[in-house]
Amino acid sequence: MSRSAVQGLTATALLLAGTGLLPAQEFLDRLQDALDLSTPNGAARVAFSTISDLEGYVYQDPPPGLIFGDTPFVNPRLRLFGEAQLGEQWYAFTQFQANRGFDPRAQVRDAQFFEYLLRWTPSRSGVANVQFGEFATSFGSWVRRHYSWDSPFVTAPTPYEQVLTISDVTAPASLQAFLNRKAIPANKGSWVPLIWGPSYTSGGSFFGSVDRFDYAVEVKNASISSRPSAWSAFDLGWANPTVSGRAGWRPSAQWNIGISGSGGSYLLPEAEPTLPAGTDLGDFNQYTAGLDVTWSRHRWQVWSELFVARFQVPNVGNADLVGGYIETKYKITPHLWAAGRMNVMLFGDVPDGAGGEVRWDNNAWRMDLALGYRFNTHWQIKLQYSYGDEQDPGVQGNTLFAGQITVKF
Repeated sequence: MSRSAVQGLTATALLLAGTGLLPAQEFLDRLQDALDLSTPNGAARVAFSTISDLEGYVYQDPPPGLIFGDTPFVNPRLRLFGEAQLGEQWYAFTQFQANRGFDPRAQVRDAQFFEYLLRWTPSRSGVANVQFGEFATSFGSWVRRHYSWDSPFVTAPTPYEQVLTISDVTAPASLQAFLNRKAIPANKGSWVPLIWGPSYTSGGSFFGSVDRFDYAVEVKNASISSRPSAWSAFDLGWANPTVSGRAGWRPSAQWNIGISGSGGSYLLPEAEPTLPAGTDLGDFNQYTAGLDVTWSRHRWQVWSELFVARFQVPNVGNADLVGGYIETKYKITPHLWAAGRMNVMLFGDVPDGAGGEVRWDNNAWRMDLALGYRFNTHWQIKLQYSYGDEQDPGVQGNTLFAGQITVKF
């Protein structure tokens, strides 16, 4: 890698655009039309689409969030989508990914289905829908725009990717062992964030809209903080399900306000041998509540979320935290946009074993700045700079440069 992966991505995109080597709008339009098939009366439809990303990351080690590795790298990702509709009542959807792990460089190579669902809509009003399968959580609002084409940033907001000192695969041996974790870099193979990205867990959901109100309730096989290896019902069963939901209100075209809640065990079966005697996985839960607000007008869009959570930690007690972000996007031109996001994570106290209390994880903040350009309805490029700080220096790198080229059809 010459100077940085981000500079290489930028130069590549500008060179392709300047020389006209980006596939023409008309060609990709025709290809997209060819992948959308329906019967003459529209009663049945099958469509295929794709989002392909080429990302570059340069950062101060240890890397922040759910980025794995210790050197700058380029990360390719291919998403293939398939959807089918039969009449007005039945809908099926699937997403297949080929990548270097669900999170950047989590594995050498990987390819698997991350979403598949079957939905039944009894009436065209949309008041009630029922779906089953493996799909993104209804908790919060960022998940509805988490695909690279829809988000103005390369990375997710901090609550969806900052790894906490909470482990889902092993219980801390003692209170002091738990507190010692905050002085070392995040163990991303054993610790979890508040919400693991879109949380494609398996289960069923009941959702719909009534006038200006939206609702969703879901029962899933794993918590919203669970790692990708636990999302499939084939890998993790239903012994300790999680219940989540969201209620939303749209008072006008500019506003969308919602509250969310989730509760269930966050520990995986691997943790059971390390639990205190006489307890089981269902005795230790994650409870999370959220408030989300979205506002848009003309060239401005604003999103914000606030979370309050409690993890019941073996041999420790209740570990509480508050996290959130506010994000703004401004369209400078029809093709060019700028975005900024402020993220904050604040942690509560636990007994220190000597009659006092001490914070259980490091308070942290991060500022993300991004610039994006959409060449047409199929190509776009994003550049991002992030700077953050934690209470304990050296636990996580302060700076991140990221770039992303996306093609969609």
